[in-house]
Amino acid sequence: MISTAPSRTLLIEQFLHEQELYKREAKKTVLKFTKYTFTHKFHATWLHNSYYQKLDDFAKGKIKKLMVFMPPQHGKSEGSTRRLPAYVLGEDPDKKVAVACYNSSKARKFNREIQRIMDEPDYQDLFPDARLSNGSDGYARTSDEFEMLNHRGGLKSVGVGGSLTGEPVDMLIMDDLYKDAKSAWSPIVRENVQDWYDTVADSRLHNDSQQLLVFTRWHPDDLAGYLLKQEGDDWEVIIYPAIKVGEPNEYDPRQEGEALYPEKHNIEKLLKTKNRNKHVFECLYQQNPTSKVGLLYELFRTYTPGFLPFTTKKKRKARIDTADKGKDYLCSITYDEIDSGMYVTDVIYTQEGMVITEPKTSLQMMKQEVENALIESNNGGEGFARNVENGTRALGNTKTTFRTFHQSDNKEVRIFTKSADVTNMIYMPDGWDKLFPKFHKAVTEYMAQGNNENDDGPDTLTGMVEDFGEEMDTRTESITKEELGFY
Repeated sequence: MISTAPSRTLLIEQFLHEQELYKREAKKTVLKFTKYTFTHKFHATWLHNSYYQKLDDFAKGKIKKLMVFMPPQHGKSEGSTRRLPAYVLGEDPDKKVAVACYNSSKARKFNREIQRIMDEPDYQDLFPDARLSNGSDGYARTSDEFEMLNHRGGLKSVGVGGSLTGEPVDMLIMDDLYKDAKSAWSPIVRENVQDWYDTVADSRLHNDSQQLLVFTRWHPDDLAGYLLKQEGDDWEVIIYPAIKVGEPNEYDPRQEGEALYPEKHNIEKLLKTKNRNKHVFECLYQQNPTSKVGLLYELFRTYTPGFLPFTTKKKRKARIDTADKGKDYLCSITYDEIDSGMYVTDVIYTQEGMVITEPKTSLQMMKQEVENALIESNNGGEGFARNVENGTRALGNTKTTFRTFHQSDNKEVRIFTKSADVTNMIYMPDGWDKLFPKFHKAVTEYMAQGNNENDDGPDTLTGMVEDFGEEMDTRTESITKEELGFY
């Protein structure tokens, strides 16, 4: 009987033919290249298909300036800063590429990861002319720079503040130029990033250079905002919010309310994250640093005075922010700190002069039976603290201890980054809008963005959170239920 099964030789030829076709396909697009060179199986969702299509258009020169805004842990850096440079240098080993990040350590890590991709047998089989130095041929190969063997191209990695001396840059890839919210909300850091871009990065570009900016939006005046104000028409901007807002568009087919990458970040997880801090969520996940929500603080928690959660640890504390300038307010908050949070008992919030506020605060320390008072010493705070201490001692108060401190951290950054902690950890007394109307208005109308007339209330609340747990009373005797308001 004659066998009709294909011969072993034929099967081998068929396999080799299919492999050759697969290899040819891998060179056609960034996404196919990524699937071909990825160590494990690369699972591409609609998001990856959309995102990598834009990266492919950029790689082929169809887009000169591209901005992509995407939430963290959604795969943006894998495409833009690992696979794209390796693909581009494989296609054109004469291309001069630069990768920039928030610091040199992060940039060097990307550099090493790109080299590892290019060292893989699959890559070398795909792009046989794109080879790196073996260390003995005179070509550079470090984590700061590598050159393509027998070609003019290569890659340099640099952190913000570093230099890009030498050859012009054909393709500049900028990935997360701000480490976190604290740096993005710092006016000094933002100015440093802008200066670095203007004086270092932009100075290495020529008429045909391409630029790719991929990061998470934190602030309306970050580098993306800065560039869009200067030359917005020159950039193609792609925004992938974690939760879809509005109708589907050409690169995002989702319906409103759908998650961007539900396989890893489903809608339930995203909504929990949003509920913790809506303002951070608008920036970090929705790529909307000018949130429509506007107000910094969500609804404050309240409690009924005299009724606190049962605890064996309680301390009556005060946080006092003196007025820096003529229009500033003195803000003195007394509160009970227990292991589960802080419960405000009294607030002085006034623009009155120190002649009036010093005796007022002295009386407050006595009446509220404050144990520890922390007073900011900036702009006359030391003198204010001495006078308040002398005043309260004259009233017979020997219980309160006073401590001063100098605040050097940026106030705007502190207030923003601690805003969720303020609403989660601080409880206001029932009816606090009537008990402390000016303070209530100043805090509840404080804007996340824009020119706030005063920040003394939010600054003092932020300080309470920062001071939480310090000098906590560890009394061994039990506090009675009557003392805590339980009968």
